[in-house]
Amino acid sequence: MSYQFKLAQSAREVQAYFDLRRLIFTEEQQLFEDDVDELDRISYPIIAVDQSQVVGVVRIYEIEPGIWYGGRLGTHPDYRKGWQIGKGLIYKAVTTANTWGCQQFLATVQLQNVRFFQRLHWRSQKELMICDRPHHLMEADLDFYPPGTEPRPILEVREAS
Repeated sequence: MSYQFKLAQSAREVQAYFDLRRLIFTEEQQLFEDDVDELDRISYPIIAVDQSQVVGVVRIYEIEPGIWYGGRLGTHPDYRKGWQIGKGLIYKAVTTANTWGCQQFLATVQLQNVRFFQRLHWRSQKELMICDRPHHLMEADLDFYPPGTEPRPILEVREAS
């Protein structure tokens, strides 16, 4: 299968992004009562698309100049064979931030996904507990995520409905 990895920009794409996040993090994993938070106001949503269906999500945001985070990485339950979608989303997230001046890219990663990230040239900085579950703060090796050419869109304040 071939997936498209891109910034969610249309109202339909952004709504599908939030719907899939809700399915994964609120309903399935029960990490949050509502997974929308204040970081969504400064985040760029990235989606994986199979034909016209959003099948994967991640967000990126800059907390200070050059310091970027990725978060809320997830794949639709029906598309979890292999790691192609997760790998593509991570690559799109880090290369996009790198295009926009990233000097450091970090993510908090659930313990069961740490080895996957390590294979993608990430290293653990420290262990954390988030929502009573073990995570690692991890950093991407930017040498493996070259900058592209995608222009940085003007960030619109987005609210999930």
